[in-house]
Formats: sequence, structure tokens, C-alpha cells
Amino acid sequence: MQISGTLLLQLGALLTGLAILGALARRVALSPIPVYLLAGLCLGKGGILPVAAAGDFVTTGAPIGVVLLLLTLGCQFSATEFASSLRHHLPSAGVDIVLNALPGAIAGWLLGLDGVAILCLAGVTYISSSGVIARLLEDLNRLGNRETPAVLSVLVLEDFAMAAYLPLFAVLASGGGWLRAVAGMAAAVGALLAAFAASYRWGHHVGRLVEHPDSEQLLLRILGITLIVAAVAESLHASAAVGAFLVGLTLTGDTAERARKVLGPLRDLFAAIFFLAIGFSVDPHELVPMLPAALALAAVTAGTKVLTGMFAARRDGVARRGQLRAGMELVARGEFSLIIIGLAGASLPAVAALATAYVFVMATLGPVLARATGGRLRAATAAG
Repeated sequence: MQISGTLLLQLGALLTGLAILGALARRVALSPIPVYLLAGLCLGKGGILPVAAAGDFVTTGAPIGVVLLLLTLGCQFSATEFASSLRHHLPSAGVDIVLNALPGAIAGWLLGLDGVAILCLAGVTYISSSGVIARLLEDLNRLGNRETPAVLSVLVLEDFAMAAYLPLFAVLASGGGWLRAVAGMAAAVGALLAAFAASYRWGHHVGRLVEHPDSEQLLLRILGITLIVAAVAESLHASAAVGAFLVGLTLTGDTAERARKVLGPLRDLFAAIFFLAIGFSVDPHELVPMLPAALALAAVTAGTKVLTGMFAARRDGVARRGQLRAGMELVARGEFSLIIIGLAGASLPAVAALATAYVFVMATLGPVLARATGGRLRAATAAG
């Protein structure tokens, strides 16, 4: 097998650079996420120091990072408790859609865009980043906080909404008709609901299937099953993140604890790659002209996300300070918004440029705002 020296050198320099940046960020009590995003901006397309050879690794590793973040997050909760929380937070989902999709739709209307473009911006401003927020909860030691189930319920319900939105938008953005779009949406939602019901009813068998005293066997079994479930979820136009989270919910007790330990280093590595990839996807030359409009939209939708989180946490009886933490944690946008932009890119280039600038601003701003509400950063790891 021929080994590329350039690839190894760039990957080595990349990981060493992330380690240094992460350590510096933690030294000043800042989550490393914004630093990784800025590093990706400098190293990606149009950046000052592009690393072309490592680009494929970053692009491939990014979705694995999201899957691992949500898998280990799901290990913290039981399927029964979380299903109850989802039902309880259906009103929160309604508030979320109204408060956060509407600003994007209004912005599109004010810009004189057509219906499909307006739908695009509404989706971009609506959906929070499961990957960024999962890492923030871990970084800020908030997994056991009272407001965290409310935050996770909102995230999962948003991902369910994306199962309806993405097939609809994909067909319309490609010039297809409403009948075909609605049919695809209905099929995707039905499949996702069936998958969730199966996980709730028979998911405990997964724990028995993966359980093994050998750590290598445990890692391979959990990772293999999770990636298969995530792939099936993606093929149904749902979310790989939701699929991974459902697998995590099925793991309980000692199996869940051991799973988090063996997956931890792998999760941290690919999580850093995921944040780097967000920066990679942004061309600085397209970012700068759109910054004023993106910042204005970010100011509005950061506020509406804070209100969404506060509403959801209040439904769980959380005190005002916890409500504010929940709201700040939901501000970040990321991977789903980038998927929407990717679907819109060829047919809606102007909208894609504005949306990309907006996502980068929100992905950077979200961790800073979440940290501002308090919380001690966890001990640094190799990946940050």
C-alpha cells in the first residue's frame, strides 16, 4: 500500500495545531469550538493556508463526529424518560418553529426572494446544531443540569421536523412539483416515526447485543451498529444524529458507562474535525460581503432561540438562570443549515452566500454565549 507523505504531514500538522489552539482556548476559559471554526476558515477553500491533501479526511470525518457526539450524549438518558420529555415539549417545538423560522422567512421576503428561497432561509434560521450543542454540554459540564433534557428535547424535535423539511425542500429546490415534494415528506416522516417506535419498544435488545467484557469488541459492536442506523436514517431523509442518539438511548447501566469511556477519545478526535469542517466549507471571499446582513439576521435569531430555550426550560420548572442557560445553548447553527445550503447552492447562489455567512457567525457566536452564562470547562483532552 502506497502512503502519501503529504497527507500524513498535513494531518499531523493539522492535529498538532488543533491541540495547541484547544489548549490556549481552555487556558482563557473558552470552549475551543470557535477557535476550531476559525482555523477551518483559514485552512479551507479560499483560506490563507489551504490543506488540500487533508481536505478529504476532514470532509469524511465531519459526519462521523456528529454521530459520535450524539451517540455518547444518548448514553446519558433512558429511552422511557426521553420519550416522556419529547411528548411534554411538543408545545416548545411549536414555539421554536414560529420564533425561529419566521425571521428567516421575513428576511427572504424583504430581500424580494421567491418562495423556494424564502423556504431555504426559514430552514437555515430555524434549525440549531445538534453537534455543536452536544459538545458544548459536555465541555461545560452541563449534562446533569435540570435544563438539559429540555434542550435535548428541542433538538430532537427539530431533527424530526427536518425529516419533513429536507425532502420537501430538496424536491422544490431542484424544480420538482409540490405533489412529489409532499409525498417524499410524508414517506420520510412515517419512516422516522416507525424507527423511533421500534427503538422505544425493542431498543433494550441492542444493549444485550453489544455487551461484551472486551473493550475492543464493545467498541466495534457499538460503532458498527450506530453507523448502520445513522446511514438508514440518512437514507430516509432523516438525521444521522437522531439515529445515533436513539442507539445511545438503548444503552443503559454499565454498558452505557463503558461505551462512553471507550468512545470518548474517538469522539473527541472526530468532534474537532467536525468543527474544523464547518470552517472549511466557508469561502472567506464570499463571507465578507454578506457579513452585515448575516450579523443583523444573527442578532434577531440569537434572541429568538434564547426565548425558545427559556420557554422549554420553564415548562420543566427550571429556575430563571437555568432557563437562560438553555436559551444560550440553543443559539448555535451548524450541520443541518449547511445541508440546506448545499441543496440550495446551485439554484440559489445569492441565498447560499448569505446563509453560509450567517451559519458561520452563529456557529462561532453560540459557544461564546453559552460560556457567558457560567459553567466550568471540563479538563482538556487530546482533541480539545
